[in-house]
Amino acid sequence: MIFDAHCDVLLKLYLEPGSGAFQSKQSLHITYPQLLHGKGKVQLFAIYIPSELKPGQRFQAAMEMVNMFYHQVLDRNPKMKLISSKKDVERLADDEIGALLTLEGAEAVEEDLTKLEILYKLGVRSVGLTWNWANAAADGALEPRGGGLTNFGHDMVTFLNEKCIWTDVSHLSENAFWDVMETADFPIASHSNAYSICPNPRNLKNDQIEALIKKNSVMGITFVPPFLNKKGTAEISDVIRHIEHVCSLGGEDHIGFGSDFDGIDETVKGLSSYVQYDNLINTLHRYYSEKQVKKFLFDNFFERLPD
Repeated sequence: MIFDAHCDVLLKLYLEPGSGAFQSKQSLHITYPQLLHGKGKVQLFAIYIPSELKPGQRFQAAMEMVNMFYHQVLDRNPKMKLISSKKDVERLADDEIGALLTLEGAEAVEEDLTKLEILYKLGVRSVGLTWNWANAAADGALEPRGGGLTNFGHDMVTFLNEKCIWTDVSHLSENAFWDVMETADFPIASHSNAYSICPNPRNLKNDQIEALIKKNSVMGITFVPPFLNKKGTAEISDVIRHIEHVCSLGGEDHIGFGSDFDGIDETVKGLSSYVQYDNLINTLHRYYSEKQVKKFLFDNFFERLPD
């Protein structure tokens, strides 16, 4: 079974309304047929607001993506089931796949916690405060200023704590990361790799990874080639290098996967869509025990889902 903590399918559906892409076999990196074929058990679907949208348009775009999630992901596919807790996953039948909503960036809530509460009531259970740049909540990983949480960002984390929602640190600046680690009860990194293996500003340094481990959190190794190595192309062996490094820091029980499928243009060789997860799984079995592979693929994220 596979628990994948991040994809951008909803963005693709938003940009191509009415395409029916999620129902076809190969139009996206992740589709319903691919999830059925590829041992998918839990897939997280991110709401990401295109940067060109202006204030006043962003929450509307988020609502449109939520609508697409319910109609194109859930309603049209009988084996896809809405989940919002660990108990919901436990109730899934063997042939059913859980779908969970996440938010990538506070732009969608437009400095209004009421909008965040609406998204929570619609099923959002993980929130990344930023994308790569600064917003009302914090600075992102590529913002030169590198600031931490704002007052509004602290208010958001307080809300997430009260509702037992994951606070996702994957796109935060270092200062914002440490602010979140001090204040968040349920931090995760949905799609980040190890900076010491590939020094990309989106990756996490050793002390950050160790802080996540200490907080009993989990980090989703991602399949973004520039986050895997500096060569411009990547192979499954690069994914293994990042896993091995996190394990060397004591992270065996804190590793998962967040593919970032449909949010990337270039893909890992042999891992170009969800159906090729099998190639990764076969490689993992060459290096790790059955129990360890099960932890990486499913258990470590699943066990951190709030009840």
